[in-house]
Amino acid sequence: MAPATSSGPAVAAGSIAQMLVGLAVVLALLGGIAWLLKRYSGLRGTGSGLIRIVGGAAVGQRERIVVVEVGGTWLLVGVAPGQVRTLHTMPRIESAGAGSPGKTGAAALAESGFATWLRRLSENRPHE
Repeated sequence: MAPATSSGPAVAAGSIAQMLVGLAVVLALLGGIAWLLKRYSGLRGTGSGLIRIVGGAAVGQRERIVVVEVGGTWLLVGVAPGQVRTLHTMPRIESAGAGSPGKTGAAALAESGFATWLRRLSENRPHE
């Protein structure tokens, strides 16, 4: 009697390992691209169009306050998961005063200290 042989081609262990390594490389590449997109597509103003993000600050793990320019008006907006609320409306800041002419609104706001500005704003606002 003749010995029994398998009728289908045998898959070499090397080709399976090569396939698994290729799959791991593709998945790592997709994960890296997703991480880069998430990291670098945050809140940034484009500088063109009707709405522009001037600046922002994190006030919690998932909460932010953002200064948004719409036309010639700045809006201070609180952003939380599932909620966006306008906190204050003001005209666009052209300069930080006579000591620094020619500063744009964002530079003036950064120079004067966003935290100081926000503290003064909250002190002047009537509490509910």
